[in-house]
Amino acid sequence: MAGRGVDFGFRRPQERQASTLRMRFAHSIRGQRGSRVKSVVLKLGGVKSGGLKAGVALLALSLAGCAFLPGGGPAPLDTFELSAPSLDARGRGRQQILIAQPSALKALDSQNIVIKPSVRSIQYLKGAQWADRLPLIVQARLAETFQRSGSFAGVGKPGEGLAIDYQVIVEVRSFEVRVDGGEHAEVELFVRILNDRNGEVRASKSFNATAPVSGGGNQAYVDALDRAFGVAAKDIVRWTDSVI
Repeated sequence: MAGRGVDFGFRRPQERQASTLRMRFAHSIRGQRGSRVKSVVLKLGGVKSGGLKAGVALLALSLAGCAFLPGGGPAPLDTFELSAPSLDARGRGRQQILIAQPSALKALDSQNIVIKPSVRSIQYLKGAQWADRLPLIVQARLAETFQRSGSFAGVGKPGEGLAIDYQVIVEVRSFEVRVDGGEHAEVELFVRILNDRNGEVRASKSFNATAPVSGGGNQAYVDALDRAFGVAAKDIVRWTDSVI
């Protein structure tokens, strides 16, 4: 509601003295995200009709009440993260690697959780979102998986000042729940290992993983995606360790 005073005036031609009606928006409350919402304070003057007073008062109270009604704003979204899988620790190597920010098409480069009812159609999981843009979450959890493996002298992300031997460059090609032919999560990550010293691609490979959806609701869909990502992440770390 606006925070300015609002005046309504009624004047009858046959009356020399005007009957006036004033409404003033005065009292302030605090709404969602700190926004200021004005409630209504009613001031009546010179109106003889009790029915008119009552009607206008009811209107004013209705307007004021909209600020207090539950569900006036959008419902909060369920917010989800991915987990980093654990690996058996191996002997530490000498290489230091950088996990670049993954690339993805616009449909996947957001906080929306993708549902695919068919090959060519995309929907988003209602009432749910990722905690950040999906490529950033994949990058963070993939870096954590590399660190947990204990196979590398150093694992970092851009801007951390690490002297790099190789870059792990990831393209998120699929990260969705398929609902045609049985509900299941499907993850595809295409990975290139780039020699940071000469710019040559040491190796490249596509990693695919699936996981069935168990149960119902948003949590069940995200759990399936998390399991599929965990399988792909472990495969990527082991393969990277073998090629460098």
